[in-house]
Amino acid sequence: MATLQNIRNRAGILVAIVIGLALVAFILGDALQQGNTLFQKSQNKIAEINGESIQYLDFQKKVEELGEIYKQNSRQSQLDENTWVQARETTWQNYLKEILMGEVYEELGINVSSEELYDLIQGNNIHPIVRQIFGDPNTGQVNRAAIVGFLKNLETGVAADQRAYWYYLEKQIEDDRAITKYNNLVRQGLYVTTEEAQNSINKSSRQVSFDFISLPHTSVADSTLKISDRDLKKYYNDHSEAYKEEKTRKIEYVVFPVVPSQQDDQAAKAWIEEIKNDFTVTEENVQFTNANSDENFEDIWVKEDALNSEVATWIYSEGANVNDVYGPYFEDGAYKLAKVHAIEMLPDSVQARHILLEIKTQAEIATKQALADSLKTLIDNGADFAALAREYSSDTGSAIEGGDLGWFTRAQMAKPFADAAFENKKGETSVVISQYGIHVVQPTERSPLTKQVKVAYLVRVVNASDVTFQKAYANASQFASESRNLAKFEEAVKAQNLSKRVATLREQDREVIGLVNPRQLVRAAFRADVGDVLTDFRESSIFELGDNYVIAALVEAKEDGVAPFESVKSRVELAVAKEKKSEQLIQKMESVLSGNDDFAVIAQELGASIQTAENINFNSFSVPNAGAEPALVGTISTMSADQISKPVKGNNGVYLVKVTAVIENAEMNVEQEKKNLAQTLGYRASYSAYEAVKNAAEIEDNRSRFY
Repeated sequence: MATLQNIRNRAGILVAIVIGLALVAFILGDALQQGNTLFQKSQNKIAEINGESIQYLDFQKKVEELGEIYKQNSRQSQLDENTWVQARETTWQNYLKEILMGEVYEELGINVSSEELYDLIQGNNIHPIVRQIFGDPNTGQVNRAAIVGFLKNLETGVAADQRAYWYYLEKQIEDDRAITKYNNLVRQGLYVTTEEAQNSINKSSRQVSFDFISLPHTSVADSTLKISDRDLKKYYNDHSEAYKEEKTRKIEYVVFPVVPSQQDDQAAKAWIEEIKNDFTVTEENVQFTNANSDENFEDIWVKEDALNSEVATWIYSEGANVNDVYGPYFEDGAYKLAKVHAIEMLPDSVQARHILLEIKTQAEIATKQALADSLKTLIDNGADFAALAREYSSDTGSAIEGGDLGWFTRAQMAKPFADAAFENKKGETSVVISQYGIHVVQPTERSPLTKQVKVAYLVRVVNASDVTFQKAYANASQFASESRNLAKFEEAVKAQNLSKRVATLREQDREVIGLVNPRQLVRAAFRADVGDVLTDFRESSIFELGDNYVIAALVEAKEDGVAPFESVKSRVELAVAKEKKSEQLIQKMESVLSGNDDFAVIAQELGASIQTAENINFNSFSVPNAGAEPALVGTISTMSADQISKPVKGNNGVYLVKVTAVIENAEMNVEQEKKNLAQTLGYRASYSAYEAVKNAAEIEDNRSRFY
């Protein structure tokens, strides 16, 4: 029994231990899972604004939503990279304003009520965004019934993309109203005193003419200066703000360009020679060109001076006919054949009039087309074109003139319109469609006719072949294998006698001179340590940028803040030398000034000439024969006539001034000046108040890690 009881006791302990271990495992597992989640969040954090973390997926979702709106606005199914960059930057600015100003609004009690939003969308104070969408461009009147109808159908009768677009606009309207309230509060807190207004008048109205003597810094030899390390350190510490730098990375890189080989050139030439006969015999010049050429057929009329000199001589001097072929010839990295597609005698410019029927919806097309055909019939039967233009044309600017557009060239008009205006006979009327709507067009005058041609070009660009790419890549690979770090990189550059390039990069840079789409290279530079050879996301040190293979190494990294003394020592030395020279020149002037008030004698003893400046006021940017010298301008603005200044330390030297004349013109109205200054302050407040909030915020921006 004792043994059984002992087993029970031990079993109890064992069970407790097992349960305890299970609990520990459960807790640790949960903690590790949470830790993993926290780690993932940290890894995916694209930014943090005043302690509020923004995750990449959330940010990217906003970017894509904005991208959809951009597509709707531009009526494009795809956006280029520059537009996506703009969308990401706009999303970032939206996040900043929403978080930073949200805190400010909450503290100040600023909000936009549903009643206000109603008033801005369909009430008495309709916002410009709504006015633009639902307003008549001719009258400026807003169609309130259309607004109400749209809003009633918003949830069920409107496409999802349009609904999302509307909600985006509503948010913009609400944000605009909130920031307007905030800016108005700031403006109301600004006040211009009478003394400030009077000082402003005095500064702008007081005109000073003066003589001055200049002793430039270059007149002091560097060998006369004694500059110690203590001098340099003291200047650096006293002027540390001047040596603040933004986060940058300096890289050295070599480029292995993929240049078409002689074999690539011969292949392109052989291709163009082989296809010449087919191009010559075809009667479908446009289709054949578009199907075979590296450049599509361009349906434009050109004169002799717009053609390649060889082709121009062939057509205009040698008298080529329609469907004649010239070439092949080499131009701009391509072999080309030129075929005369058409020849006509046409004017260089015409005077024409039109009636524009604007199309706002798909349903209007048939109706407007019928109206245009009817107007053409009326005009052909003798109706007054000008009267019909004034009655029907949506182009209000020309409608007042009876539809007259004056003289214009082809390039000034949309192509369908230009074709009709230039190819119709004088007084001949036609109906054409452009991106602006349906036009009833009639040329009224034509300039003298000149010979113009349409040319079909069959183009074969000399491109690098796969073999050429492989050779360039092999060379880059060989270099990369020998360049595992900066020291090896430098050795390989020297050994192979390569040309090394240097670039200083900022974190958000998207361009590097001479490289195509170098963003991945920039991002790699900010991931690397000094001395590393940069690698892409595949851990490859070879970056394929356009037709170049690039290998780079990080040679310098600077972080935000005051630059280390050693890195700016040369700049500090120049600044201290300038200070020392100014001290010498000031002492020289003071020794001559002692007991001497004859400006001509002072100049003679200083070995300098007297220069003159007239009508300078406090707002002047520069002084004739001196340049941008704000200290000099500030000094003369407070002096009286015939007064000689003390030595003035400037940007380029030291100056001595004698005022010769002062003209006071203080007839400006003080109250009006107060209003002007208050208005200027108000304009600045709209920008400066938000910038002040942003500068005071704690912002961690990691976007460069993701884009």
